[in-house]
Amino acid sequence: MQQQQHPLHTARSLERALEDAVCSGMFNISGRKLRDYPGLNYDLTDTTQADLSKNHFCEIPPEVCMFAPLESLNLYHNCIKVVPEAIINLQMLTYLNISRNQLSVLPKFLFNLPLKVLVVSNNKLPSIPEEIGKAKDLMELDISCNEIQVLPAQMGKLLALRELNIRRNCLQVLPDELSDLPLIRLDFSCNKITEIPISYHKLKQLQHIVLDNNPMQSPPAQVCLKGKIHIFKYLNLQACLFGSFNCDDFGSHLTKTHQFTISTN
Repeated sequence: MQQQQHPLHTARSLERALEDAVCSGMFNISGRKLRDYPGLNYDLTDTTQADLSKNHFCEIPPEVCMFAPLESLNLYHNCIKVVPEAIINLQMLTYLNISRNQLSVLPKFLFNLPLKVLVVSNNKLPSIPEEIGKAKDLMELDISCNEIQVLPAQMGKLLALRELNIRRNCLQVLPDELSDLPLIRLDFSCNKITEIPISYHKLKQLQHIVLDNNPMQSPPAQVCLKGKIHIFKYLNLQACLFGSFNCDDFGSHLTKTHQFTISTN
């Protein structure tokens, strides 16, 4: 049988992690079941990476919001209900993972940060603020497993966005504006979407699209089941019929779609 770790050993281990953080700038207290911030007696203001995941924090520790050089913050699997406005002090922050918490609101000021990766999956978000359009550097957005019903049109301004995961929400419509993005991966599985907008034939850089568990009507489900080429052939033909696509370019465009892969499992 495994012996339980002695509390003294645990305290020494935590103290060692804090001492290492002072020297390295990498603050890692993941998986320690902490409820309170432990670093009050240490100068961690030079921290560039902080991992506070898998604890029991009910809020983002105010001290962490004073780590001015912080570039990466992992808050996965805590009990956080609110993102404090003090987070705007982190003007170097490019990576934020606050998934598997209890957020019901994504605050507008969050998008004044230079984020490249934002992961807020497995929360209780009913919507995404229009201000997300300000996140010009955002390359990866994961808002899966929430309660989102509508995506704001301003998401079409995320001209650096490469990966978008909106899986398992309550979406019924995909915004046309997403067709202007340089997406490489798009996952909208497990929603209530019946139609892929015809404008999505313009997603020439897309390599992976996941659309299973939607009541698809256009393209018809039988077309979706046939996979990548058939879906984009359908969209291109529809675009030709409605005059939004030059049919002379149809053949060359289909050749490009051979790089696409689609999951329908």
